[in-house]
Amino acid sequence: MRKYTPKDNVQKKAYYTDRFWVAPRVPREKVEAGSHFAAVVDALGKLAKESYIEIGQLVVHIDPTQNVEVMRILKESCGYTQCSEQSAVDYLAQDGEFELFYQLLNITEAKRVRVHCRIKEGESIESITPLFKSANFAEREMFDMFGIYVNNHPFLKRIIMPDDWEGHPLLKTYPLQGDEFASWYEVDKIFGKEYRDVIGPENRDPSRIDRYDTKRFSRVGYEVPFGADISEGEKENPIEYSETILVDYTKDSGQQLDERR
Repeated sequence: MRKYTPKDNVQKKAYYTDRFWVAPRVPREKVEAGSHFAAVVDALGKLAKESYIEIGQLVVHIDPTQNVEVMRILKESCGYTQCSEQSAVDYLAQDGEFELFYQLLNITEAKRVRVHCRIKEGESIESITPLFKSANFAEREMFDMFGIYVNNHPFLKRIIMPDDWEGHPLLKTYPLQGDEFASWYEVDKIFGKEYRDVIGPENRDPSRIDRYDTKRFSRVGYEVPFGADISEGEKENPIEYSETILVDYTKDSGQQLDERR
């Protein structure tokens, strides 16, 4: 595991890309006058900086300082009583901001609203847990994965990673295979730092295959004893197939019944 050196965006370049392929943009439609979504936009008034329809749902952009007020209007006046999702997207390298979103559901009319807002790095957002209890874990996960602080949250602590973990895994500056801290975390936690030279760093790349690993792979056609040293090479073992056929489905030996018994 190479030592991690900070970069602007270590996940920017994909391993496999098609330079001629361009991701299609989801078409945006105007809010139809007299529709349910038009009434929602009217209820929000000036709080909605921008609104449009995407894939049959309303998308609203708001100011981050007014998120609680917007959520209260959508819940109490528009019938959106369920917050099914809340998270963020890292646009720090591109715009220097996080994009936060809330996914709301109106169960009575089967309508969905997606609320967007943007905050800069280091800024916090107000908790909507008093309005939606489901936001409790979602805001904790957002804090855990992105490091975004949520003001007035009842219990803001990590929910997925250990309490003493360093860094936030969903940031695009976080290496896909973990950094220096991640490679030694379990070794230090279970055995202690004095055993680093004995055990070695953790391999956090699941796609890595060691040519001489005789413990994790079956090595079909080149079987050797478990843990054997094959640095000098190994012999090929021809694969043998059984010639016994229990049932020959190519023969029409069955009987066809004219009527059911």
